[in-house]
Amino acid sequence: MTEQAKRLQSLDVFRGLTIALMILVNCPGNGDTTYRALLHAAWHGNTPTDEVFPFFLFIVGIAITFSLTRRKEAGENVYKKILIRTLWIVGIGIFLNGAPEFNLASWRIPGVLTRIGVVYGLTSFIFMKTSTRQQFWIAIGCLLSYWALMTLVPVPGLGYATLEEGKDLGAWLDRLLLGGHLYGQTVIYDPESILGTIPSVATCLAGVLTGTWVRRKMEDGEKWTAMFAIGFLLLLLGWLWGEVFPINKKLWTSSYVLYHSGLALLTLSTVWWLVDAKGYKGWITPFIWFGMNPLAIYICHEVIAIVLYSIPVGDTSAYHWIYENVFHTWLGPYNASLAFAITMVLINLVIAYVLYKRKIFIKV
Repeated sequence: MTEQAKRLQSLDVFRGLTIALMILVNCPGNGDTTYRALLHAAWHGNTPTDEVFPFFLFIVGIAITFSLTRRKEAGENVYKKILIRTLWIVGIGIFLNGAPEFNLASWRIPGVLTRIGVVYGLTSFIFMKTSTRQQFWIAIGCLLSYWALMTLVPVPGLGYATLEEGKDLGAWLDRLLLGGHLYGQTVIYDPESILGTIPSVATCLAGVLTGTWVRRKMEDGEKWTAMFAIGFLLLLLGWLWGEVFPINKKLWTSSYVLYHSGLALLTLSTVWWLVDAKGYKGWITPFIWFGMNPLAIYICHEVIAIVLYSIPVGDTSAYHWIYENVFHTWLGPYNASLAFAITMVLINLVIAYVLYKRKIFIKV
């Protein structure tokens, strides 16, 4: 196995771990009786659940370096492919946002896949047109400019800058440009806001810079020790910045970017040490299945939940009926909710296994 293959395996395991955690937190039996660690922070603060999305964008950044470096060095024109892939990811995201009602009046436009698609496109263009040094300074610029916008620019109608829920500059911009097409559970703002795209690009660029570092020719031990040290430094800087610009997933604050880029680096370094350096591979197979088909599994877990919510059973949905009658009857509410989520992970794992065995890898 080549050096590059080993590193890609570590990346697949990391991606697979992130997918598994994503399904676990997205599919509780009952959102009102979910363990705190499996919920997003209510506003400022951080939980393990808040790590999922930035980890995805970080991984997208690493993948960009592996998929585009050779083409960049060869001077290939890949901009059309980048644009088409961006539109596919955004289109799938918007379609899933509208399912199953497809109500044009309230059809949500922002979302997880929408942000991933847009950030992928922007970061890919940046990667193709700039040097590593320039990418570093663009990431810094994104973080500082977003901090300035959110903390120094007065919010129209309020006359002052604020980070209060639903009153910040990003929320104002979302309401101005998107009206009723925001996240249904918040209505007055969207956790994947338009303005939040700026620091999200910085998260992806952190992955790009990591991917570039991974590809360098140097001793593995030296390389990954440096990554671990940088990860710890970013974690510390994010925590310190969070004292004045709070860590907040829904705002995607600059401190949040640093903190979770650090966590992502520490996680990737740990996975590499376990899998590639020490050869502890007996546990990785399920995560390889997930990690090789991230888009397919994301769509599958969304579709399964949508279908279960859409099937009426008495005065409730199949989703809630299964939770109440299969799990809640013999488990306490919190354990029942967790067991339901674990079952959803296992169902999607079976799908990932079938796709992997049949060598079906869905990409756009």
